[in-house]
Amino acid sequence: MADLKKNKKADLKADKMPEKGNGRMPGLVPAVIQDFKSGTVLMLAYMSRESLKKTVETGTTWFYSRSRKKLWNKGETSGNVQTVKEIRYDCDADALLIKVQQTGAACHTGNESCFFNILAGKQEKIERVIKKLAVFNPEHNEKTSDKRRAGELEILGEIYSVASERIKNKTEGSYTYLLHKKGLDEILKKIGEESIEIVLSSKHQTKERTVSEIADLLYHLTVLMVEKGISLKDVGSELEKRRK
Repeated sequence: MADLKKNKKADLKADKMPEKGNGRMPGLVPAVIQDFKSGTVLMLAYMSRESLKKTVETGTTWFYSRSRKKLWNKGETSGNVQTVKEIRYDCDADALLIKVQQTGAACHTGNESCFFNILAGKQEKIERVIKKLAVFNPEHNEKTSDKRRAGELEILGEIYSVASERIKNKTEGSYTYLLHKKGLDEILKKIGEESIEIVLSSKHQTKERTVSEIADLLYHLTVLMVEKGISLKDVGSELEKRRK
C-alpha cells in the first residue's frame, strides 16, 4: 500500500469525496472493483468517507453496507481478501475504480465476478430481465437486494467460498477438508443425520434449537454443493424457474 500512496494518479484523498455522495446515495460513492492483472470487473459496492480512509490505511477494501448501516471488510469472514493495488476516481470525483489482487472468489455466489449474468436473448426475455433490475424496481430493491446484503444469502456465499478454499488448499485441521477426505458417503451421512435432527427439534425442542439444526444442515449441504461442483447460482436459477 506504500506504493499506492506515492502514486500521483492514485493520490486519492478522502476529503475530495463530495459530502452528498453521488446524488442517489447520500454520503456514499460507488466503487468498481477490478482485478489489476486480468482487468476483469469483479464487483460493485459503496464506500463512505470512513470506509475509503480505512481502505487506504489498511491496503484492503472496506465498504459501507446500506442495509446493516455499518462498515465491512471484504474477506473478513470468507478469507476472500482484496489487496488494493491502485485507486482511481473519475472526473467528477463521485465514483471510484479500485484495482485489486483478489484472493478467492469476489462474488458471494462463489463466482469469480459478480457480473456473470449476460443480458442477451430474445427481446421479451431482455425486457423481463430489465424489469427485474433493482434500479428500475424499487420494490425488488427493497425486498430482495437489501435482504441479501443484510446477510440472508450473503452468508451462504461466504460459507461456500470458505468451503471451496479449505478443500482447494487442503487445509489440515479443517472440518470441511476432513469431510472432503472422507468422501461423498460421509457428507451424505451427515446430511441425513442433520435432516433427522431438524425433524426432532421442530417437534420437541425450542425455536433456537431448530435454527441451530437448520444451520448445520445448510452448512453440510454447502459442502455437498462444493463437492459436486454445484454453485449457488445453479440452485438460485432452479428456484427462479419454480417461482410462480
